[in-house]
Amino acid sequence: MTLRLLLEKKFAVSSQFVMETMTQLNKRNIAVLGSTGSIGRQTLDIIAEYPGRFHAWLLVARSSADLLIQQARQYRPHMVIIADEQYYDYVREALSDTDIEVATGSSAIAEAVTMPEVDTVVTAMVGYSGLESTIAAIKAGKRIALANKETLVVAGELINRLLEQSPGSVLYPVDSEHGAFYQCLVGERMQDVERLLLTASGGPFRTMPQERLNTVTAADALKHPNWSMGAKITIDSATMMNKGFEMIEARWLFGIEPQDIEIVVHPQSIIHSMVAFKDGSVKAQLGLPDMHLPIRYALGLPEGRLASDCRKMTIEDMACLTMERPDYDKFPLLRTAYAAAHTGGTAPCVMNAANEIAVAAFLQDRIKFTDIYSIIDQTMENAAHIEQPGYEDYVASNAAAREYATRLADKISR
Repeated sequence: MTLRLLLEKKFAVSSQFVMETMTQLNKRNIAVLGSTGSIGRQTLDIIAEYPGRFHAWLLVARSSADLLIQQARQYRPHMVIIADEQYYDYVREALSDTDIEVATGSSAIAEAVTMPEVDTVVTAMVGYSGLESTIAAIKAGKRIALANKETLVVAGELINRLLEQSPGSVLYPVDSEHGAFYQCLVGERMQDVERLLLTASGGPFRTMPQERLNTVTAADALKHPNWSMGAKITIDSATMMNKGFEMIEARWLFGIEPQDIEIVVHPQSIIHSMVAFKDGSVKAQLGLPDMHLPIRYALGLPEGRLASDCRKMTIEDMACLTMERPDYDKFPLLRTAYAAAHTGGTAPCVMNAANEIAVAAFLQDRIKFTDIYSIIDQTMENAAHIEQPGYEDYVASNAAAREYATRLADKISR
C-alpha cells in the first residue's frame, strides 16, 4: 500500500486499525539491511532500547565482515548475510560456534527478506543495491522502513505500482525529512496540501564562495555541520544531490508533483520539514538532528510513538532558527534532479548511477568536487531514455550509466 493511500484511508479509521494491529503483534522480527552502516547501527541501538518489542532477526552487510561478526554475537540474529562473497568463509568460520545461519550474495538477501518470520525490513543499504531486496520485500507483503532513498529515486513508479498490487505491504519513511512530512500529514486530507517544504542544512559549503568549490577535498566535504552520516550520503549533502534525491523520494511517497516540492535551506536542522496547506497554514515537525528519532518513529508505526529517555529539545535549541533559499548556481545538481524528476522514466536511474560513480571517484581523490557535476550531466545527456521502464530496463540503464560515468571519471583522473 502506498503511503498516500495509507494517509487517505487507514488514518480515517486509525483507532480501529491500531487496535487490530496491536492484537496481532508480539515481538517484531526486524531484518536490518545495511546493519554495519550509519543507519543500520542506529537501528540496532533502537532495537536494543526495546528488547521486549523488537528482535534483530536478520543482519546484512556488504563487506564489513568484522563488524557484522561483532553485531551477530551481540544481537544474536537468526541469520547474517555478507553480500560480498569473498568474506563468506571468514564470517561463517567466525560464527561456527553459534547457531546463527550465514549466507552470502544478493539473491540470498532477496530470499531472506521474504521469510515468514520477518515482520519488518529496514532498508539501509547504500545506493542502487537496495532496490532488488526492497522489491522482494514488497512482493512478500512486508512492512518496510525505508532508509534507502535511491530505491524511490531509481524506480519510484515501479515501487508504487508494486505497493498497489501488494496491499499487505506498507512503506514507512526513515529519512528525517520524509518522516516529518508524514507526521505533518497524519489526520489531514491530501487534497488540502498545497506544497511540501523540504528542509536542507546546506551542507559544509553553504557559505563558501562558489569559486572555491573547485579546490575542496574529500576531507573538507565530509565535515558535515550537523549530521553524522556515512561517507556517500555526506558527499551528497555537500553537493546537495541528496536534497534532489529527497525531492524525488517525496514525490513518490506522497503523490506530490516535483514543482510543488520546495527546497528550503535551514542551517540549524531543527525543523525537519513542513507542509503548506491551501488555507495558508503551515505545519512543521521539529526535533534534534539525531537519526535515532526518525528511526524510532518509523519502527513504532502504526501503533504510535515509542517512549525514550533520549535528550529532549529545549527552548534554547529553538531560539534561533533561520531559513533561506538554496543557491542553484552554486549547487547545480538541484536543477539536475528537478529536470530528471520531470523527465521521468529512466532519467533518475541514470542520474543516481552516475552520481554513485562520481562520488566514489571523488572520495578516492581521483576527481575534483565540481567534476561530480559534469560527470552526472554528461552521463544523462548521453544515456538512452525509456519512458515506461520495467525492472529489467532499470537494471540495464543502471549498468550502462555506470559504465559511461566510469569512463568519464577515468578520463578525468588520468
